[in-house]
Amino acid sequence: MILDQITNQPVIEAGRFILRPLRKSDAGLLAMYAGDKRVAEATQSIAHPLPPGATEAYIARAQSQDRTEDVWVMDGSMHDHAEVLGVVWLERMDRSQSEINFWIAPAFWNTGLASEAVQAIVDANPQSSKTLFAAIFQDNPASARVVTHAGFDYLGDAEAFSVARNANVPTWTYVKKLE
Repeated sequence: MILDQITNQPVIEAGRFILRPLRKSDAGLLAMYAGDKRVAEATQSIAHPLPPGATEAYIARAQSQDRTEDVWVMDGSMHDHAEVLGVVWLERMDRSQSEINFWIAPAFWNTGLASEAVQAIVDANPQSSKTLFAAIFQDNPASARVVTHAGFDYLGDAEAFSVARNANVPTWTYVKKLE
């Protein structure tokens, strides 16, 4: 792991790609993929349609020194893959806990990339978390398989608001102890 000097965030090797901090040059591909209704509706925070400037604002927040989450792009360019395959992020919580979130560009669904990214984050534990959580929409069993494959245990049902759906959506909550 090397440390990115701009964001004070590690670059993490993840098999077929690296996890690296977002760059301004990622804006076009991020907007294209995040603007896909299927991607937006699988997340809590992406609006659909994606408002103008939303991607640039997201990158600026991800690069801020006082950010509350660390965001990595899955960059496969060093391994003859696309420069942006998806995104994974860790949101800091209290008591040495973090919540992991991710999305993959639809062109790369069902390729194992999400599993590689989540496992790389778990293995690197870049925020020195004692516990990781994941909240997965219940209509997204593929993402549930990703986190259970990485050793997360089912904790219970809940619900979370989806900006793209403009509704509360049932979730499965998962936990992984790292200590």
